[in-house]
Amino acid sequence: MNSIKIAVLGAGSWGTALGILLEGKGHKVNLWMRDEKQHQEITDTRNTKYLPGIKVPEGIKLFTDLEGALADADLILTTVPSQAVRGVIHNGRPYIKDHQIIVNAAKGIEINSLLRISEVIKEELPRNPFVCLSGPSHAEEVCKGMPTTVVVASESRETAEFVQDVFITPSFRVYTNPDLTGVELGGALKNVIAFGAGISDGLGYGDNAKAALMTRGIREIARLGSKMGTNLATFAGLTGIGDLIVTCTSVHSRNRRAGILLGEGNSLEETLSKVGMVVEGITTTKAAYQLAKNYNIEMPITEEIYKVINNEIDARDAVTNLMSRDKTHEMEEVVNTDINW
Repeated sequence: MNSIKIAVLGAGSWGTALGILLEGKGHKVNLWMRDEKQHQEITDTRNTKYLPGIKVPEGIKLFTDLEGALADADLILTTVPSQAVRGVIHNGRPYIKDHQIIVNAAKGIEINSLLRISEVIKEELPRNPFVCLSGPSHAEEVCKGMPTTVVVASESRETAEFVQDVFITPSFRVYTNPDLTGVELGGALKNVIAFGAGISDGLGYGDNAKAALMTRGIREIARLGSKMGTNLATFAGLTGIGDLIVTCTSVHSRNRRAGILLGEGNSLEETLSKVGMVVEGITTTKAAYQLAKNYNIEMPITEEIYKVINNEIDARDAVTNLMSRDKTHEMEEVVNTDINW
């Protein structure tokens, strides 16, 4: 496809990696960051602390002012943490035109409103076409050109397919999916389970425990998704099981890393300080806990992690609680299944 102009809002690891990918395709990329010190460091060295050893190409233009970054952009890519999306979009709204496509790559749920990011952006920019980009995709691998597959979801097939063409490369395969709600929920809620998987690792438990956590975790995600009108097949795909696997097992996963530190006995404050980046799973756990209450469904893993985060119980006690729940069928949850033996 022809080169377009793209404004990437957020110069963390994911925003930088996607900016490098897009610039490598020949697109004109503006990379915006709010931190003047970070801007100066990248300007001087073309290095970023978030991706050690990776150079930011000279072709990527760097900005700290939203007006300059957004000027004449055909597509706006948001990669800031989910709780910052509304503020950044609101501040940029005077410079955003209705035709500009908004692509969100942040994975989370706004904690105060319990809205998905597409709903947040629709409140701020009701006329702009919107696409969610999600899937098992660590920035550390994408920026090195390692094979990666993701999904773009939108209410508009035409818009989704346009964004698919913008991003797709021989090493970055992009699928489309019409289930926007399911793709967003899968991307957000897998961070809760990955945080729990890290706690399990930090406690010294083995593969059996993690496999159980991941399997029951995807059932929890699907249970909430079914109440929120998703297509359950989405959770069997890249933005469900795929993203869950990579985030629960990878050394690159900050949610898993935070869980490990907490499981090893660090306080939440110590954990966040040592990780040094936003841990989406913590705020998403709080949001998911409240959504479960609102929809009157059981999400036991989420509930136990919520209690651990809020210092209500010890991590080992949380595991005991999960293992001691009342006996039940494996197939009882997501949909009403008539089990006939």
